[in-house]
Amino acid sequence: MEFIIPVKGAVKFTITLDPTVWIFDDRKIDLDEFFSGEYEYKDELEEYTKVTSAHWSREIIEGATVPPTLQTEKKYERTKALTSTFGVELQPFIQNAEPLEEASSLVIETIEGEHSFPLNGLDTLLLKFSHKGKPLREDGPVHVIKKDGSNINNPIKFVTAFRVE
Repeated sequence: MEFIIPVKGAVKFTITLDPTVWIFDDRKIDLDEFFSGEYEYKDELEEYTKVTSAHWSREIIEGATVPPTLQTEKKYERTKALTSTFGVELQPFIQNAEPLEEASSLVIETIEGEHSFPLNGLDTLLLKFSHKGKPLREDGPVHVIKKDGSNINNPIKFVTAFRVE
């Protein structure tokens, strides 16, 4: 099975996606938390700005200090990565390929057939890339899941490509 997924068709840039590296991506979503209702959406830019501003203010007032290393926090993150189910949003990848103006839909090509979605509805789709810490080797490399959870038990599997039309 090929783990590289091309984004092709009516796009300015043909790109390839490699789900095996998403475990290191800060945009990954813990799907167990997401579908249990415990997930809290965070704007990455806003979070970064708040943390940086607070750090800058503290350094001006108190002077520079070296933060202690938190070994327990690192261990927790490592354990979580090896035992949790993760996904990422599909929309940013399609936006990076820059669909042409005449494009109106995304076709998900699979071994079993094709599934079509409107481009303006991509914010409702997630790409599941790991299950309980393991990559989706048998029926992957990704599963396409709707954010409302309506196809959580029957996701789109065996994805081979994303084609913008």
